[in-house]
Order: sequence, then structure tokens, then C-alpha cells
Amino acid sequence: MAAFKIDRADALIVVDPQNDFCPGGALGVPGGDEILPGINALAERFPLVVLTQDWHPPDHSSFASNHRGAMVYSTVEMPYGPQILWPDHCVQGTKGAQFHRDVLDGAARRAHLVIRKGTHRDIDSYSAFYENDHRTPTGLTGYLRDKGVKRCVFAGLAYDFCAAWSALDAVKVGLQAVILKDLSRAIALPIAEGGTTEDAVERDFREAGVRAIGSI
Repeated sequence: MAAFKIDRADALIVVDPQNDFCPGGALGVPGGDEILPGINALAERFPLVVLTQDWHPPDHSSFASNHRGAMVYSTVEMPYGPQILWPDHCVQGTKGAQFHRDVLDGAARRAHLVIRKGTHRDIDSYSAFYENDHRTPTGLTGYLRDKGVKRCVFAGLAYDFCAAWSALDAVKVGLQAVILKDLSRAIALPIAEGGTTEDAVERDFREAGVRAIGSI
């Protein structure tokens, strides 16, 4: 594989480096804190850095606690499609929703823009570009176009959900997308057809033309 060269048309998108997605958090991803020093170092090399931040109201419809008798990680049908029910996490204004301390003086300090997502009670939002209806934009597409960005590099949490959906949507809006496996971590939920959510998104990456590489 050819060496990866960062240029002025690249943007680093750091996905949800928040307390609740790190070990000990409400929806902790195994090893989620281990990738943060590497993300900080990478942020110093990019001309443009964007962070995303899950930012849910306490009555968010993706929380299992807001569905009587529902189990965490079960799936329900929403108007926009299937929705996994999560533990309460990244509730607006809580410590869990804050950026992890290990990125505050690194990637967060370097950020040119923070995209808050999942703010509306009735719809979840994994992607940095669209809510889960795949129609309602966050505004990131226009911002990146105005900045002349041609390629997005993704790192963060979780590899198989918010980072993956963001990378796939980047391709849909006409950008090149690269996702860094060494600087991401997966939840890897089992799926009915076998394998895990990590396996499934890697198939999606291959079909969509997202490059999943180790590191740069």
C-alpha cells in the first residue's frame, strides 16, 4: 500500500472521544482511552480538525430506560428504521458527555469545529453528517466544502457505529474516506446473521470504497 501523505485538502474527524465511551463510562468501549494519545499526536499534523460529541437529552428515544420493559442492546423499530437501545449515555451537561481529559489539551484544543449530535429526542444520530434518518444534515458537509476538504480521515469511538457511519456518509456526500483502525475501537455486538457489528461495517467499507487502514 502506498504511503499516506496528509495534505491541505484533508480533515481529521475525531469521533466522540467522551468519558461515557471510555472504560468506566456508561457505554464504555474496551480500550477506548488507549487511542487518545495517538489521536492527539495525529491532530497536530492536520490542517483541519473536527470533533463530534454525542449530546443526548435525558429522555432520548435510543435509551432502553425510556422503553418500558426493554433490554439494553435490544432492537426496536423507529419511524426511521431499526434502532439499537443503548444504556443512558452522554446526557447533555453530564460528566459522561464531556470530552475525556486526555484530549482536552490535544485534539479538543486543536479542533476548528465541534459537531454535537443526537440532540433531538426522537431520532438518534451516529454519523457526523446525518441523523439516523439519513436525510437530516448536521451541517458538516457544507462546512467541509467551504474549507476545500476533499478527504476525511476518521478516528475514535466507536469504530463500528459512529465512526463507521460517519465514514460511509462521507463517501455518500462525495468525499474520500479513510478510517484508522489503530486509532479506533469497536463495540463489536453480535449480529443475527453471524459475526459482529465490526465484521458488518468492514463489509460495508469494502462495498462503499472506504479505506480502513492501520495508522498513518
